[in-house]
Amino acid sequence: MSKASGSRVPGFHNLPVGERQALVSKLASLDDEERALLLSESPLSLEAAARLTENTVGVYALPMGLALNFIVNGDEVLVPMVTEEPSVIAAASNAARLARSAGGFTAEADPPCMIAQVQLVGVPEPEAATRRLVEAEATICARIDDLAPGMARRGGGARGVEVRVLDAPDGQQFVVVHLLVDVGDAMGANAINTIAEQTAPLLADLSGGVPHLRILSNLTDRRCGRATVRYRIADLAMPERPGETVARGVELASLFAEADPYRAATHNKGIMNGVDAVALATGNDWRALEAGAHAYAAREGRYGALSTWRVEGDELVGRIELPLAVGTVGATVEGNPRARLALKLMGVQSAERLVQILAAVGLAQNFGAVRALATEGIQKGHMARHARAVAAAAGATPDQVESIAERLIAEGDVKVDRARRILSGKEADLAGGAE
Repeated sequence: MSKASGSRVPGFHNLPVGERQALVSKLASLDDEERALLLSESPLSLEAAARLTENTVGVYALPMGLALNFIVNGDEVLVPMVTEEPSVIAAASNAARLARSAGGFTAEADPPCMIAQVQLVGVPEPEAATRRLVEAEATICARIDDLAPGMARRGGGARGVEVRVLDAPDGQQFVVVHLLVDVGDAMGANAINTIAEQTAPLLADLSGGVPHLRILSNLTDRRCGRATVRYRIADLAMPERPGETVARGVELASLFAEADPYRAATHNKGIMNGVDAVALATGNDWRALEAGAHAYAAREGRYGALSTWRVEGDELVGRIELPLAVGTVGATVEGNPRARLALKLMGVQSAERLVQILAAVGLAQNFGAVRALATEGIQKGHMARHARAVAAAAGATPDQVESIAERLIAEGDVKVDRARRILSGKEADLAGGAE
């Protein structure tokens, strides 16, 4: 079994699955029940699944792997990721490993403030109504805290009121009220929607308008996470590529994403590969995170990059900021044993800490993709891992996978049908020819 120190586990990917599970159980101090859950091939009981979704007919499984080597704010972190794409976990782990010599990632999280939106239509005098609503902020906040007394007792609750007058495309004017609410360690969607609906009558009385839409906003720009990483340029050297060349290449790729929305969309998708995988593992709403991140990227009227990379002295410095509305409590987390296990593996006990880790993972994932693009190209590492998956899908045994994958890559025909022909001994018709 490999020796391990925190999240640094050399050779982890070479271990049989059973040995990985035993090692992780020790590293994360799992109890007997948690170890049994990790070993179980049944990810979720049908009874639990039926409580989590509608019209349940079965359970669909995805693999959960670990991104290793992460240090976030000085602490070692094992990062569970649910994804069918092996290059995601490998890239994040490698990026985190390279960051260790300079101390890993530093990260921070905003207070968990969510926005409940109430759209008021037919307001007779929008500007006067706006003034009345702003002047009634204390009354509105008191109403919010009355609706969610438990949240207020735990230190959350109302944090303010904002009012805007919007000009609709058809010439109408809407008065839109933002109710700002601290939801603590919850993602907060249900609580925020309830607050929006039940506060609307008061807002209607104050404005003279009619409440229409009453729902949270997924552009959670008051609930962002940020992370920074510093890579020593000397550590970035690759065969036949000095570290300075690699660092400058990453910087040029970043500038491309910052200038061009077509590139920025793919740049940001790489970030969300990591964020979504951790969100899935922890029972969080990855769809809401996607919506928020891409809206945030366009908040200044033009779609841009969520992260930046710059050479600063003898370091390559990466920075990221994006909205991350996630929770560590609530039905989808507490009702899913694997989500609770994922949080235990990370040592996460608060939404704030989860946001910090998510920001660090997104930045690591971004570095891995951009470095590959700026040097050897994305396909070399990706195709090697994809070829292994293809070989396994074709029926290769564990001891056959590597040799079949190598052959597929050498032939330039990484397809399941080709792998099956190799396994069956039918060597004719190689990429359109014959041996």
